[in-house]
Amino acid sequence: MTKTVSLLSALLCTFIWGTTFIAQDTGMDDIGPFTFNAVRFFVGFIAILPLVFLFEKKKFKSEFKIDTKTFVILSILIGISLFLGSALQQVALLYTDVANAAFFTIFYVPMVPIIVFLFKKKTIHWSVWPSVVLCLIGGYLLTNFYDATVRLGDALVLLGALFWSTHIIFTGMIVTKYNLPLTIGAIQTLIVAIISFMISSIYEEFIFNNILKEIDSILYAGILSGGFAFVLQIYAQRSIAPAPAAIIFSLEGVFATVAAWFLLNQILDINNILGCFFILCGVLLSQLLPLMKKTV
Repeated sequence: MTKTVSLLSALLCTFIWGTTFIAQDTGMDDIGPFTFNAVRFFVGFIAILPLVFLFEKKKFKSEFKIDTKTFVILSILIGISLFLGSALQQVALLYTDVANAAFFTIFYVPMVPIIVFLFKKKTIHWSVWPSVVLCLIGGYLLTNFYDATVRLGDALVLLGALFWSTHIIFTGMIVTKYNLPLTIGAIQTLIVAIISFMISSIYEEFIFNNILKEIDSILYAGILSGGFAFVLQIYAQRSIAPAPAAIIFSLEGVFATVAAWFLLNQILDINNILGCFFILCGVLLSQLLPLMKKTV
């Protein structure tokens, strides 16, 4: 039952991430990327904070008496990883298109198992590797990357994928020790909001009227993606290891494509449909093959 809830949380989280790509791109018409992230993640923090006091305040004493120092260190690492991943992705959208950004972001799928294998010396089920290949092929077909030119922004997205990878790995580490998903979600969004605001106050114009012009994109990206989706990610990773979790999260490309088709009337060609199929196969392989070994 716990694994089922985790899988459903991961899928809902990924759906929100995929549909938020459109809001991230259109939300910078009147404000800069760091201003957008500062307001977006602060809105996410405000949305989660009441839930922290409502559901988790009573757990603080029992959870923190074990090892408060480790919780603080991992929370900071998660917050910094989330800031770097989201900031690089947001800035990159100024220099590249959504198709390229979606394709290079998906590179966190192979990065996660490689980092886990190199630094944590953990054995990984063999099904992860063919699943990774299928997800990358699917991402390539999904974004029509072969029709686009490579830009400077693509390098930023690829670098951002490294920090999305560390975010997934650090999240996997903290959820195995502390049962405080809402608190962790609130802390990481506040860290991103503070750092983003500091940078935006130096390099960008923080104009309130311009922020109000982008309020729809900010609220969607803030409350759902910046807030609840990352809490759902934390819930999901309580029962799903980082490498398979990264494969499931790659479905955001599928949801982004379907959202663009539904909301922006973009046409789905045969390559897009094949891309969705390859990613779905990769996700199913990563989840079903390890179960087959247990039942034999």
